[in-house]
Order: sequence, then structure tokens, then C-alpha cells
Amino acid sequence: MSADPQADRAPAAPPQGKPRKAAFAAWIGSALEYYDFFIYGSAAALVFPKVFFDPDDPATATLISLATFGVAYAARPVGALVLGHVGDRLGRRTIMVWTLVLMGLSTFLIGCLPTYAQAGTLAPALLVLMRILQGLSAAGEQASANAMTLEHAPEHRRGYYTSFTLNGTQAGQILATLVFIPIAALPDEQLYTWGWRIPFLLSVVVAVVGYVIRRTLEETPVFQQATAERAVARMPLAELFKNHWADVLRVVAAALIATVSTIFSVWALAYATSDAVGLDKTGMLWVNGCANAVALLAIPLWARLSDRVGRRPVFLIGALGSGVMVFVYLWAISTGSYPLVFATGLLFFGVVYSAANGIWPSFYGEMFPARVRLSGMAVGTQIGFAVAGFAVTFAAKIAGPDGDDWTGVAVFTAVFCVICAIAVATGRETHRVPTADLGLPARPEPAPTPARESAAL
Repeated sequence: MSADPQADRAPAAPPQGKPRKAAFAAWIGSALEYYDFFIYGSAAALVFPKVFFDPDDPATATLISLATFGVAYAARPVGALVLGHVGDRLGRRTIMVWTLVLMGLSTFLIGCLPTYAQAGTLAPALLVLMRILQGLSAAGEQASANAMTLEHAPEHRRGYYTSFTLNGTQAGQILATLVFIPIAALPDEQLYTWGWRIPFLLSVVVAVVGYVIRRTLEETPVFQQATAERAVARMPLAELFKNHWADVLRVVAAALIATVSTIFSVWALAYATSDAVGLDKTGMLWVNGCANAVALLAIPLWARLSDRVGRRPVFLIGALGSGVMVFVYLWAISTGSYPLVFATGLLFFGVVYSAANGIWPSFYGEMFPARVRLSGMAVGTQIGFAVAGFAVTFAAKIAGPDGDDWTGVAVFTAVFCVICAIAVATGRETHRVPTADLGLPARPEPAPTPARESAAL
């Protein structure tokens, strides 16, 4: 029992929410927000080494450029602490609106930055600052959208509705890839002077559209009820770390599955288009885009399955399957066979990884009560995601000076998948737990009365 009686008491069942509207708002907002976030990954692998860093040392420039991709992930735990607290105190919708504004502004400013040739070392310094702002925004985006959809969803379909947040994330990656495909096809002179700026400048449109949509969304019935009953946590983070630290650690370990995404989307792209393999930039962007298109279909199907059989078995399929498929995919890239890369990429990222990627929004959110749900998801996921973000930098070092040791990178990624699987396997199953009881101690069965014992006989 905690010192705060509200922390362990199950609230009354909240009024019925609006799951479809919440799911749409989460989907469109995440798609627009992560369009901004993912165009940076493509640019870091294909453009920024020649735009923002010393062109006389291309190997070091590529390594540092990939490191700036990870900087946003380092900022995300800090953002999670702040935005998680605010979201559990002031509501989910507040965070969903302001994270989108911050992401759109910082991404637009990247498109306005001077290059290394124009400003020297000031250029990469400003780039890192903008990437930090992107990371702070992303820290609250998914957790707030997940909490919003979970708390609006019917109890027997929480997995399905909550998966729309990640479905939107995949749509954002598709949008980012489709925008970057014609940009990458430009002649080098145009690409490295003005062409690369276009996807970043378009983010101002993204921010305006997302802001209008999310401003019309109602707060969740769960949070409205907590506010009416004065049951909102006064210090969500203190309560989280006092009563739910074990689940925070479990989410941190499980969130390492995001390593698969960063390796697939960034390191594998850089490896495939390097001199060691020599695949075409545009072709590899199509692999990424089509794999994400398959994921759009796979994620809700896996999520619906988890509503029937449970979160853990579906998540484990995705985690352990990804640990195997990373070897297959990187081997395919090493052969230089584009059809083989295309087929294995779709199976790996589009189907297998989606089993874990589509389940974690509901699985993580169901570990925590409403009082600390946004904080628990934000802090746990963002620490794990921070490690995943820098996995690209570690992979570049593991691959060696020539960048062609794909087996070492595959082993490195598979280890994270195993750690994730262990964390998930040791967690409790939550898909049948009533929404009001999520994250609370299990209620003891009532002791049998003499009348019941007689009836049983």
C-alpha cells in the first residue's frame, strides 16, 4: 500500500469515450510529427555528411552525422520527465498539441540553417540544437497519444485502437521517404545546395494541419473523471518511481526493440548505399517506404490478435523474429541483390517487426494506472529509445573502418532483441484487465462463505 490512498484505489468505471476520433487524432498527429522526425534520419545518412561536416574526411563526417541522429534520443529522457509530469497533471491533449508545434518549428528551422561551407563549425552546432528540440518533442508525442487512445478505447479493443499511434508513426516514415525519393534523385549540385532543404521547410504545413486537428480533440474520460474526483496525482513522477519502478525498468528494457527500427532505417540505408555495397539511394528509399506500407496493414492485424490471445505472445514473436531477420536482411544487402533486399526488407520490417511495434503502445500503457500512465510510458520508453538512437553510432563503429562488417551489427541488434524478449516474458498479461484496474494490485478473491461451500458440495 502506498501512502496516498488514491494511488491504490481502483476508480469507478469511466464514461464511454470516443475511440475512433481519438485514434484518428493520434494517427494523423503521429504521422505528421514523425514525418518531421524521420526526414532527419534519411538526411543524416545521405546528405548531412557533405552539407554540415568537413567534406575532406567523409568517413568521419558520416560517423558524426549519424551521431547527431542519436542526439535527439539522448534528449528524449529529459523531455519525458518534464512532459510526462505535465501530461499526468494537466491532461493528454495539452501535450499532444504542444509537442506537434515544437516538432514542426524545430524541423522548419533545420531547413533554414547555414551549411558547413557557409558557417564552419557553427552549422553542425545549430543542427544539433534543432535535433535536441526534435527529441524533446518526440518524448511526449507517443506517450500522450497512446494514453489518449487507450483511455478512450473499449476494454476488449484497447490493443487495436492504441495501435493507431504506431500506425501513424509508420505513415509518417512513409511520407518522409516518399518526399525524400525525388529529392535524393536530384543531381548532386542541386541536392547538396537547396534540394535537401525542401522536406524540412514543408514541415510548417505539417505543424499547422496537426495543430488544427488536435485542438478539436476532447480530453479522455479517464482524465476528466480523475479531475472531477480530484484524484489527479500531485507529484506523478514521485509516485511513479515509488510505487511502479519495476514496471518502469521493464518498459526501458522492452523499449530496446526500437534498435531494430534505427538499424533498419538509418544504418542499413547508409551501409547499402556505401562504396562497400553500392546500391542506389533511390532504390533503398523505396525499400524503406514499401516496408512501412506493409507495416500499415500488419500493425492493426497484430494488435487485434493481441486483443484475443494476449500482448506477450504477439510481442515475443516480433522481438525474437526480428533478432533472426536482422541477419537475413543485412546478408541480403551484402549480396548487392536489390530484389533480395526488397523481399527480405518487407518481411523483416513490414511484417515481423510490426508484431512488437504495434503491441507496445497498449502493453506499456496497461502496466500503469491512469494517475501515472503518461509519465510511466514516457520515461520508460524514452530511456530505452535513447539507447536505440545511439545504436546507429555504435553500429557504425562495429562495422569497422570500411563499414562492411554487417555480421557484427546483426549480432549487436539481436542481443537487444533478446533483452527485450526477456523483459516482456517476465511481465504480467494485461489484455483482459478492466481499464479501471490497470496498473493496480490484483484484487484478492473473496473468501468462500459456508453457504457457498455447501452449494459447491
